[in-house]
Amino acid sequence: MTADTFTLVFAVSLVLSLALRFWLSARQIRHVARHRDTVPAAFAGSVSIEAHRKAADYTIAKARFSQLSMAFGAVVLLGWTLFGGLDALDRWLRGVVVPLAGSRAYEVALVMAVVAIGALVDLPFEMWSTFRLEQRFGFNRMTWRLYLSDLVKGAVIALLIGTPIAAAILGIMAAAGSLWWLWAWIAWTVFMVLALVVVPTFIAPLFNRFEPLADASLRERVEALMARAGFAAKGLFVMDGSRRSAHANAYFTGLGRAKRVVFYDTLLARLVPAEVEAVLAHELGHFRLRHIGKRIASTLAISFLGFALLGWLASRSWFYAGLGVAPSLSGVNNALALVLFMLVVPVYGVFLSPLLSGLSRRHEFEADAYASRLADGGQLASALLKLHADNATTLTPDPLVARFYYSHPPAAERLAALAAATAH
Repeated sequence: MTADTFTLVFAVSLVLSLALRFWLSARQIRHVARHRDTVPAAFAGSVSIEAHRKAADYTIAKARFSQLSMAFGAVVLLGWTLFGGLDALDRWLRGVVVPLAGSRAYEVALVMAVVAIGALVDLPFEMWSTFRLEQRFGFNRMTWRLYLSDLVKGAVIALLIGTPIAAAILGIMAAAGSLWWLWAWIAWTVFMVLALVVVPTFIAPLFNRFEPLADASLRERVEALMARAGFAAKGLFVMDGSRRSAHANAYFTGLGRAKRVVFYDTLLARLVPAEVEAVLAHELGHFRLRHIGKRIASTLAISFLGFALLGWLASRSWFYAGLGVAPSLSGVNNALALVLFMLVVPVYGVFLSPLLSGLSRRHEFEADAYASRLADGGQLASALLKLHADNATTLTPDPLVARFYYSHPPAAERLAALAAATAH
């Protein structure tokens, strides 16, 4: 393949992916707006017209915001690649860092600089989303002081953790021969597994308070449920999610003996104990049905293919030239290959969304069915209705958009399947 051909392939792929995402977003906006003033018959007795309209308005506002973000992201990507941004940054860092600290320091600096610049470019959109969009619909509880504190903590952690990871990957690329991508993937896998233990134990507490579940009756109820499911956890914790958002959630985190169950305080404030038990039964369904292991395995399989592809592309001159970068003829180009791959892969990743989303929805249906056997399916349905209302999740998404993007089934489909499972 020539550089010009690859430039054309990349440009066409970018246009197609952007056009597809815009088309789906426009469909969502039209469909939700069309059904804004009518609560679906299945929910007429449980969802008010005010809540339904709020969910529609919130969905439309997020879709329009995503359109702006998508367009801006495409411009930034072109700026990095075909418009010469990455090439200019690479030349400058080679000239400044290599004479002072050597090639390895330059490579790490390039990767971290691209990540840092990308984060800064995205920052205004994150601020707008938090303090305008989420604030408008009553979900944001973040203060500017807390936001800036999170920002600084996140930057420091990214620097302390990201720098050695980048150095390790680049070191493997330089020293491991033609199969460096395999060893790099193994190293990446180790990092990911360690993160499952390190993040909930050491990093998450830097941002939120995690206190043991104090409600004795609820704790006994939850522990009895976990015993029936054969699940052992290090502890039951309540997270102060209300400091940042009104959205509610519950989740498992950790690995092995470090597994823990975390409830948002907003969830416990909204649901009755039987509903909390049913929601936890759903999460236990993911554990018992080995969904978590399957998701980890699929993530590792995709990353394996990604590293293999990177290993092949890194030795092709047209990969660099076709994306607007002039590789060094006498020095190393590992960092350039890694950065270009990180920038370009999301363009093609969007086409995998239906497959991954469909797998996730199937797991949700299976976990719901499990929960209806382990606990009370009616209570799970009641909890889901409350969470849909509290999170302003639309009851009338465009069917194609739901098939393409939704990791969870739309409410109507999910509750119908849950009712069928409960009836049996």
